[in-house]
Amino acid sequence: MELYFKKPSKEAREAMCEAVNQIPSKNQLIKSAEKDICNLTHHKYSKILNSGNSAIFTVMSNFQGKIMVPDQGGWSGTIKIAEYLGLEIIYLPTDEGLINPNLLDDILIKKTPKALFLTSFAGYTAEQPLKEIYNVCDEEGVVLVEDASGALGDETSRLANGKHSHIILASTGSPKIVNVGNGGFISTDLEEVLETPLKFLQADHVTCAGISQEIKNAPSLLSKTISSCSYLKEKLEDVFHEDRRGVNVICKADNPKKLATELRAALKVRNGGMISKCPRYDRILEDAVALEIKNLDIRCLTRENLDRMIELVNDLNTA
Repeated sequence: MELYFKKPSKEAREAMCEAVNQIPSKNQLIKSAEKDICNLTHHKYSKILNSGNSAIFTVMSNFQGKIMVPDQGGWSGTIKIAEYLGLEIIYLPTDEGLINPNLLDDILIKKTPKALFLTSFAGYTAEQPLKEIYNVCDEEGVVLVEDASGALGDETSRLANGKHSHIILASTGSPKIVNVGNGGFISTDLEEVLETPLKFLQADHVTCAGISQEIKNAPSLLSKTISSCSYLKEKLEDVFHEDRRGVNVICKADNPKKLATELRAALKVRNGGMISKCPRYDRILEDAVALEIKNLDIRCLTRENLDRMIELVNDLNTA
């Protein structure tokens, strides 16, 4: 079984190489990429920065007081940046990372955060009900910030859609859906949010050229990754959120350290890896092992390879 870590597409690499010599056109390349992002997210404004964490930092710099994050299944970098900025962090109770919109209204009224930061997929494995969450946040005057790094190009328009998030941010580093090896962006209808980026946080025109190209590939790449995860969830034993769309699969494990070690030995990925051990805030706070299907080149996601993964995981997890 040949598995390869995801890298920027050939077309994106060629576009970035070509951009190196296009210094006179660099502003045009940046503006074109930001327009492509707006077309992707359905927001009016966007800004490309040098990393996803720079995007989080820039957005968070707009808030004072309290911000809210899920109690698990989010991005730990969000917490670290909030701590650095001196913001009070409120942890939102979830169902293994999933937010219940029916309980959210009372919590927002009681806790009064300025913003709710979440990821499109809880732990990359379970689609959040973004539209319902957005409706509650909008009603209560809480800014909903969606980290859509794993969901860009969603053909259902349920995720990474500016109609369901006040602010969308994303990383475009490896091995994300829009993957150029570095960079990130913010999109929003709130123009004032984009007035704060420091110049040294902004991305160069080479990164922007790659992003424009990779956005074209995002829908098919995301669709293939989600369908592969759905197939794995159907066949694997004891997985979390088996009925939810996601870009990885988290399997329950009595001994996650042992299982992760055995799977890393059996599922070797050239130039990278695909196994995460839990409990882990970024995934799930239970004994488990995550198969990071999102890390793989989609050419690896053949039925033969998926069936082999299923056989390995089920055998090793019951040994």
